[in-house]
Amino acid sequence: MVILVLLVVLLVLAMLLVTRLHQPAEADSVLNIKAENAEQRVAFLSQFGWSFDEDPVEVAEVIIPPEFDEVYEKYNAIQKEQGFDLTKYQGKRVKRWTYAIKNYPGYAADSGCIHANLLVYEGQVIGGDVCSVELNGFMHGFDYPTDTSTPQTPSESSPSISETAAGQTNAA
Repeated sequence: MVILVLLVVLLVLAMLLVTRLHQPAEADSVLNIKAENAEQRVAFLSQFGWSFDEDPVEVAEVIIPPEFDEVYEKYNAIQKEQGFDLTKYQGKRVKRWTYAIKNYPGYAADSGCIHANLLVYEGQVIGGDVCSVELNGFMHGFDYPTDTSTPQTPSESSPSISETAAGQTNAA
């Protein structure tokens, strides 16, 4: 009887954990920034409510510049809004994991137009963005948009680290 009760409790806890992985992060919650493996990277993006292909579109090594120009200052402003700060990583080599988002409001699941970029250093997410790869697209932090009536930050005012601002990139 005790074993049956323990199994039921474990099953309920497992179901709660799996359900929680695909819900948006709450304002008061602490973000899980672990990204040592594919499962942890998926869990990171999932905590914001995103659905995406779990196989990355691209994995690349990028160098955070030792000095930030205007583009990087604007990109880092997005990072600071979401609790990250790339100045701590200036001059460092990091990996960028790019995923195709499937549930962005107003876009078809198979559009391929929306990407999430995770910047990972020593097994932890240190920053990133969600962006449109369309001409005159947008970019913002990881939070799932709740108000889609207002346009997001145009990518031309804050180019993606994944596209041009990364300095040297080497496909990994």
